[in-house]
Parts: sequence; structure tokens; C-alpha cells
Amino acid sequence: MSTPAEPTVPAICIGIVGCGNIFERYVRGIARFPGLRIVHVADVDPERAKLGAETAQAAAPAGTTVRHGSLADLLADPAAVIVVNITPPTVHAHVTEAALRAGKHVYVEKPITTDLGIARAQLELAAASGLTVGGAPDTFLGSAGQTARQVVDAGTIGDPVGATAFVTHSRAETWHPDPTFLFKPGGGPVLDLGPYYVTQLVNCLGPVAEVYGTARVGAPVRAVTAPGRLVDSIDVEVETHANAVLTFASGVLASMVLSFDIWDHNLPYLEIYGTRGTLSIPDPNAYDGDVKVRLHGAEDWTVVPPVLPVQGPADSFEHQMLRGPGVADLAAALHGAPHRATGGLALHVLEVLDAIGTSGKARTPAAMTTTCARPAAAAAVAAD
Repeated sequence: MSTPAEPTVPAICIGIVGCGNIFERYVRGIARFPGLRIVHVADVDPERAKLGAETAQAAAPAGTTVRHGSLADLLADPAAVIVVNITPPTVHAHVTEAALRAGKHVYVEKPITTDLGIARAQLELAAASGLTVGGAPDTFLGSAGQTARQVVDAGTIGDPVGATAFVTHSRAETWHPDPTFLFKPGGGPVLDLGPYYVTQLVNCLGPVAEVYGTARVGAPVRAVTAPGRLVDSIDVEVETHANAVLTFASGVLASMVLSFDIWDHNLPYLEIYGTRGTLSIPDPNAYDGDVKVRLHGAEDWTVVPPVLPVQGPADSFEHQMLRGPGVADLAAALHGAPHRATGGLALHVLEVLDAIGTSGKARTPAAMTTTCARPAAAAAVAAD
């Protein structure tokens, strides 16, 4: 497994809030970056915080002590410079606000919050306080996202005209012991998986200007069949199938389907259609995978060589689910490097996704009130 590229900067100490399902992915992922140190772990469950600290301690460099306790304990720790907020989506806003008021920089899992107004206010608070907020997803920083970005920037497929994106069901009911959260507020295909796809599109195409969408509930009750399941069924409280048209500021039109009702299909993940050819982008929930191009008149697809080292085999869940590049991106930004996985990007993506539902209810397109800078290409790409 390759260690992601990281600028040479003094080590920055990290506190993590939330010791749930993705905690170990962050611990193991952050451990790959010599410039990051996890020094404090917090959770609402004291026992879970203790176990989390033991996990982090096992992965820590020699001489590092990982403390544990409540959110208040972590925020009172002067050593923790960045707070990594990986609590459930409905708790993101509370933890981020508390961390900012405690003078901490914040990296927050997707979505940045479940409320656009709160997210906007928190970024204003951060700016007024001289603090930096970063947000997931960071997968666009990987080899696939940066390779796709270079294809677009090089004009290989000509001028982008349109794009498609298909978010399909992970069949969580068959393997997750309690996927209830996916069908409650803060979940659903739009907020759960949509951020990966929209962020990748913004990485390649820039910000969105207008959204028109519509959404509905599929099956109102979901049967859970996972081995060792903790629940037998789930009452669905969010839309599980959505369609949207995104108009980018550049004029590119993208069609999206986001669904927990598509179990079987022959659909691509992401494609961008240009005046000279088509770009095929692999699963944006992963860092790596084959980026393919097929120019008009070509007999077959061509795999584009990765412009960055891969994080691991594209078909390896273990490697592709390790998180951390976005935290390293924020840490480097504190020392003057370009910040790519920014809070502003996460806010814009949230507004795009929020507009899918609100525009459908209003039966009119929604003009975006936010925008963002297109993230800078990774340094290794920009240098080519």
C-alpha cells in the first residue's frame, strides 16, 4: 500500500470525536501520514472512547500518548489542534460548533451538516475566528479523481458538454446489522452517497449554478436480512429515489440518479461527455480505480495511467475505505499549502444536494446561493 503524498510540515496533533463504524478507518488512515498525531479520542459512550483510545494508541508513533474522554475533555486539551468530527450526520453541527468555539480547526465527515443555514453560519464563525474547516469527502484527492481532472484539464475529451452520475444501492439491509440510520433524516441516497459524486463532478467541472430535482420514497418499510441483525425492519423516513439535473456555471449539464431502490443494474458510476470523446470515472467513494477515455471513432476504451500513486488495489475494501487524505490536506493548509477539501466546497455540495428535494417540492429549478473555487489539482499533477 502506498503512503499518500504529504508536504513536509511540523507534526500536527489531532483529536477525533466519534468512535463508531468508521473510526478505525480514520485511525489507520491517519497513521500513514508522519505529520499527523492522534492525541485524544472522545465519544458519548465512555467505554467506547476508552476502546477507541486503545485502538489509536496501538497505531500511534512511539512516544505518543492518546487520551480519551468526553467531547468537553477533548476540547479542553490544548494539544489537539484539529478536531476530526466523525459523529453521526445529525450531530455534526453540534460538535463542529463546539470545536470552533473552543478555538479548534475542524475536519468534518460528510455531509458538513444536515442544515444548510447552520453550515453557512458555522463557516462564517470559523472565518471570523481565524479557523479553518475542511470537509469530506476527500476521495477526489486520490489517483482516480486527480487522473480524471487531468484528462479534463488537458482537453483530451474536448469541451465538456454533459455528464451522468448514478448512485445505486449498497444493499445495506443484507450486510449491516442495523442500517436504520440510512433511512432516517440525515441519511438516504442523496446525503449518504451523493456527496462523493457531486464533489467529484465539482472537482472536474467546477461549481454548480442551478439544480432541478425530484424525489420519492420507494418501499416504505425495509426488511433487514443481515446475519446477526439488530433490527428486523425499518420504517423509511426519507426519500430513497431521486432524479436531478445539475447545470454547472460552465454550462455543462449533468443528469443524476440517486437511489436505494436500484439493486441490480448495468450503469456506470460517472461519465463526462465532451466534444471529442467520453471520460469514464470509477466509484467516487474510493480513491483509486481505472479512469477510461474513449475518443470519438475509437474502437475501444483506453485506461489512463494514474497521475498519482494508488492508495491500494481498487477492488480492496480495506485499502479504499482508509480515510485521512482530507485531514492531511487541512493540516498542510495550516502551513500555507493549497486547501482542497474545504468547508466551502462541502457547503456548496450540501446546497446542491439539498436543492434536489426543495426544487422538486417547489416544482421549479433552484439557483445556487453558494459557489466555491474549483479545488486545485494535486501538486504532482499541477507540476506535470
